Amino acid sequence: MNGFRPGDFFLADCPARLAVELIADKWTVVVLYGLSEGPVRHGELIELIGGISRKMLTQTLRRLEAHGLIRRHAYAEAPPRVEYELTPLGATLIDPIHMLTEWARANGDAVLDALDAAPDPITPGG
Repeated sequence: MNGFRPGDFFLADCPARLAVELIADKWTVVVLYGLSEGPVRHGELIELIGGISRKMLTQTLRRLEAHGLIRRHAYAEAPPRVEYELTPLGATLIDPIHMLTEWARANGDAVLDALDAAPDPITPGG
């Protein structure tokens, strides 16, 4: 028995499930962590994160802004300058992200060992 009942968290269209799906995206946690020290420009995030395309970063930032986790601030200057920062709601995710990061550091090798030992290995990220 799985313990889920109709109306429980994480069922389709539940706000908790929608929130988990948002933060479970490949780039969400990395972008939020990149903003954890204060406002950052788009190009700085690209360098900080590494491996993310400009297009994917833009899409991720727009989705996080639409969901109230980050704020975009465009300065009226020449040349234009745009910075992104966490909202108070977004900042509430930083401690859980730190905990997840510590878990990954402590258990990353064990996860890779299990993957290597699997009868039908799956490529990471594939």
